[in-house]
Amino acid sequence: MTEHVRVTVEGGIMRLTLARPEKKNALTSAMYGTLADSLIRADSDRNVRTVLFEAEGDVFTAGNDINDFAAVASGTRPRSEMRGFDFITQLGKAQKPLVAAVSGHAVGVGLTMLLHCDLVFVAEDAKLSVPFVNLALVPEAASSLLLPARIGHARAFAMFALGEAIDGKTALAYGIANAALPRAEVRPRALAAAEALALRPLESVVATKKLMRDSEAISGVMAREGALFSERLKSPEAAEAFRAFAERRPPDFRKLG
Repeated sequence: MTEHVRVTVEGGIMRLTLARPEKKNALTSAMYGTLADSLIRADSDRNVRTVLFEAEGDVFTAGNDINDFAAVASGTRPRSEMRGFDFITQLGKAQKPLVAAVSGHAVGVGLTMLLHCDLVFVAEDAKLSVPFVNLALVPEAASSLLLPARIGHARAFAMFALGEAIDGKTALAYGIANAALPRAEVRPRALAAAEALALRPLESVVATKKLMRDSEAISGVMAREGALFSERLKSPEAAEAFRAFAERRPPDFRKLG
């Protein structure tokens, strides 16, 4: 295990397990780095036929560790040191099939990464949300393209701008997930799906995935999102959002004019 991400390869399946349950699996820059490097390895290693994302504890991930965002916003850490964009980039480039087992809440990147996964299994009582605007930020991981394409503009805008969450059953109804299950069944079901994929002809699976995704469009949107995200991190609105989070109070954006 490296930096709270456990990486194993067995039976053609690379399992990437988020293992920071005491912090709700909030993703640090180091964790992003391990995930990004693992995806690069997966595409170049013939022994890896599929990748399975999973997590320990009752939360899939609370999203980005807020302390990293606050450090960039305050100027104490350069944006270039954060490896979240590396992970997002590799999600967009991934050639091997990606499977996700979401056995608890998924916030921010915890949801946007699912839009790059080919099979997704969620707990019925999971809560999925993308509250970027709540933090005075913008969507990432090409989700400004992929989420409206998946669930429609009105639903996506409500999730982005109002921070509305959906449960696992709704994620299934919206087409984000393949199945909504009792929590205890999520990881076994996802593993079974990964095992089934690992038995399929690899080159055919990779070619099919490539046909189904417009990687150039995804890359272009990611670049535009990334530029705006960096700008927003240093904005007065973001500074207020992070101060409010640290002070455990609602932010007041109206005072900024």
